[in-house]
Amino acid sequence: MNEVGTHHYAAVADLRVGMFIHLEGGWLAHPFPLSNFRIASPQQIATIRSLGLAGVRWSPSKSDLEHATGSFDATESLPGRPTDCSPAPTATPAADSAAAAAMVSTLRAAPESKEVAAERKRRLALAAQREALQHCQRQFAEATGACKALTELVSARPQAAREQSEALSRAFVDKMLGQGETCIRLLGEAAGDKASTHAVNVTVISLLLGKAFGLPEADMLDLGVGAMLHDIGKLDVPERLRHREDHFSASEALVYQEHVAHGLAQARRMGLSEGARKIVEQHHEHADGSGFPLRLGSDRMSVAARIVALVNRYDNLCNPNIPSRALTPHEALSLLFAQGTSKFDATIQGGFVKMMGVYPPGSAVQLTDERYAIVVAVNSNRPLKPRVLVHDLGVGTDEALLLNLEAEPQISIRRSLKPTALPRDALAYLSPRPRMAYFFEPAREREAERVG
Repeated sequence: MNEVGTHHYAAVADLRVGMFIHLEGGWLAHPFPLSNFRIASPQQIATIRSLGLAGVRWSPSKSDLEHATGSFDATESLPGRPTDCSPAPTATPAADSAAAAAMVSTLRAAPESKEVAAERKRRLALAAQREALQHCQRQFAEATGACKALTELVSARPQAAREQSEALSRAFVDKMLGQGETCIRLLGEAAGDKASTHAVNVTVISLLLGKAFGLPEADMLDLGVGAMLHDIGKLDVPERLRHREDHFSASEALVYQEHVAHGLAQARRMGLSEGARKIVEQHHEHADGSGFPLRLGSDRMSVAARIVALVNRYDNLCNPNIPSRALTPHEALSLLFAQGTSKFDATIQGGFVKMMGVYPPGSAVQLTDERYAIVVAVNSNRPLKPRVLVHDLGVGTDEALLLNLEAEPQISIRRSLKPTALPRDALAYLSPRPRMAYFFEPAREREAERVG
């Protein structure tokens, strides 16, 4: 065993159920939802060994080897535990555990007022809430970085770009399919350039919608690749014409539309699967045949292309090239709904509205108790009961716990508001995002949802 910073280092062969480990390389490098977790089963150990790692870092103080599921021989040699009769080092897992147990015993013995207990519980919930957001932000940053890197490979190394896009899609799908219920989470900030942020937004929401419709795993993988690369043809279009604007001349509009043909050519060079290639080819087609370039109509579009066409439009409404023209998520959803089946497949559209909720993450709202809030996360299975950050001048935004409306039957959302319609102090407090960035997280109940 070697020490790495405040952690210990264990060979993969020495891993045990109950050890709290830290996997390197970020979430894209392994199939687990988190990079830091306590090993819960022999199956997880087998998966870690399959990654080809020599060893991993682990934290004795966060581990629970004594109460791990299954039998465990206390005399068995563990990473970091001396096996000979030489004096033990001053800092050992056993010493750490004993010190922690003594501290817990002291805390339990000391009388704790209701106020102190409530504050301690609130602090724990706040820490969990911050950790969850930071985890999503790190994952989003890794994904946008990987997306940007594979995009830069397209021209010179198309096959390598395809392999990386397939690996990234696989990472997304494995995480989503392994998490059961999921929340769509608004991020505190959008990491990455605009093109990569748009690609990841469209990929995340498209895959969540594909999951909601129960698409087979193979179709999900194609959906991820196609959504990620749907705008790849814009690399061959002059930068000033990559985003459609009302002032375009007829010839400029045609150049813009050519990004689909360029994208299809790139998809063929990369050797994308037929399912992914159809998304690149059809993501600007409309259900009524008014789209481009082939005016296909919904009946001739693939299901995956119909999904991406809708999600791409939604993200462009929320994150246009000119920020002053951005719609709120609620406005964008209302516009898509108002267009009915003329533009988008009715079934896909209905599933999208159900998944995002009437008030998608990022929506500024007023609650039935008159308070103002911003929607932060929506459980795709309970879209009318989101988590919201509530305006409360008595608590700083860094100290505010999210309100889970699912646990508050007496409170609901009364209406959606434009950010400019918020009172000045509420606007400053809630800070609606100028750019919407979404990610996903497990919808398991957290301490933060049970407090306050």
